[in-house]
Amino acid sequence: MIIGVLGGGQLARMLALAGLPLGFRFVFFDPATNPCSAPLGEHMQGEFTDRFKLELFARRVDVVTFEFENIPLECIEFLSARTVVHPGPGALALSQDRLLEKQLFRELGIQAPVVRGVDSLEALEAAVMEIGLPAVLKTRTLGYDGKGQHVLRGPDDVAKAWQLLGGFSLVLERLVEFDREISILAVRRACGDMAFYPLSENVHQAGVLRFSRSCPDDPFQGLAEEMAGKLLRRLDYVGVLALELFQVGETLLANEMAPRVHNSGHWTIEGSETSQFENHLRAIAGLPLGKTAVTGHSAMVNFIGRKPDLAKLLALRGLHVHLYGKSERPGRKVGHATLWCRSKGAFTEGCRALRSLY
Repeated sequence: MIIGVLGGGQLARMLALAGLPLGFRFVFFDPATNPCSAPLGEHMQGEFTDRFKLELFARRVDVVTFEFENIPLECIEFLSARTVVHPGPGALALSQDRLLEKQLFRELGIQAPVVRGVDSLEALEAAVMEIGLPAVLKTRTLGYDGKGQHVLRGPDDVAKAWQLLGGFSLVLERLVEFDREISILAVRRACGDMAFYPLSENVHQAGVLRFSRSCPDDPFQGLAEEMAGKLLRRLDYVGVLALELFQVGETLLANEMAPRVHNSGHWTIEGSETSQFENHLRAIAGLPLGKTAVTGHSAMVNFIGRKPDLAKLLALRGLHVHLYGKSERPGRKVGHATLWCRSKGAFTEGCRALRSLY
């Protein structure tokens, strides 16, 4: 089977690393001249709006998936009319629009932060009066890794935020004072079979994920599975979906969903019986899902901007290094390391060492 992947970054690369042992071949469609996934398959260079090249791409592959959600919806709709695409355009459309996404959460009875659409300074001022401060002004679309948002803490921030983001369609969202940031990865086949990974507990800096650890037997596992399951069924979803959540006391609030494999699940490569990447491929190929149980204690740290000293990394017990073949650049994810330990004591010690890396 030939898997077509829209995007050629590290997630596409890790999908290929998981799929090559299963006999899958890969075609990566990406505008870049040399994406980091290119050595692992065929690279078709083209813009996501180039229908001639997309037509050729659709003819080359058996199924299409994507590694990030900022792909034009028209691209997915065009390909869906010509070949199998998982996840489908409905899931992508909702994940691209923060307002529609929150409306879906409410429709399904999934608790989420209060949010209002904003299209003018007057509407922003009215939303601030209704929601209160602090709040976060966000672009409705094209935001990720902390981009396209501004925190309003006092009245003086309102006009400033509008000056920064007023050219976009926006939402104002109540700022959540959370106890933890967590996420759940769920996977579903077209036949309806579903599986869930243990929760990940996440640490962000400047809106970018820096550290995640697996949390088997977490008391919020059941509630998170219920929330993610509602989304999978409602969207008739196929593949891996990540749902990011805030824990506030005894409550979980849905922050956002990602219709793809997710950074907070990188620990599953070494830490689960079946990685998120392999299970995504199994799902979109119509194959039985693999078990999602943990095999030990696992955590992950991202390398942002630059690669740490490889010798020092490999000297750490239980550490597995994944470098993406990207050039160093401020703010860029150039690799990650996963920590896997059989014993809790060794894991605790290893986490201390990992935290020193970020």
